[in-house]
Amino acid sequence: MSQTPTPIKRSPQLAPLSREHHEGLLFVWKIRQGVRNSIEASRISRFVQWFWQQHLAAHFEKEERFLPAILTHSHPMMEQMFREHAEIKNSIEGITQHGDLKKLQQLAQAVDDHIRFEERHLFAEIEKQASPEQLNLLSTQLVDEKNDTTWEDEFWIKQK
Repeated sequence: MSQTPTPIKRSPQLAPLSREHHEGLLFVWKIRQGVRNSIEASRISRFVQWFWQQHLAAHFEKEERFLPAILTHSHPMMEQMFREHAEIKNSIEGITQHGDLKKLQQLAQAVDDHIRFEERHLFAEIEKQASPEQLNLLSTQLVDEKNDTTWEDEFWIKQK
């Protein structure tokens, strides 16, 4: 019998990034649903471009700007974060120009893997290494932003 994974208890200072990760996992789910329902790649690709502009680019920028104050750029986990950010950005740029279902599936997997790496490993390391002062400063830098999360073409909903 398999056990349900225990949710990760995140520090309040990193909670805004974790909430944004939740939006990222919904993004992944929507792409996968669209692919599963054989939606035209161009419809899903437009959503990917919109999500990048409305959410993901700013999220990456916050992580890249503020997290190196705790873990240096040369820390292996930070190197992985920067590398994966660049790979996801390049993937999105390729999709918006030449979207196809296979590339969309690969993007969804890359974003899913990246979020899980940050939540399970990177953030845990940051919480372990950061001083209370560093975490409190991070808290002031990572205010929740209210981005437009409404995309009118709900391609992920199966049509009857």
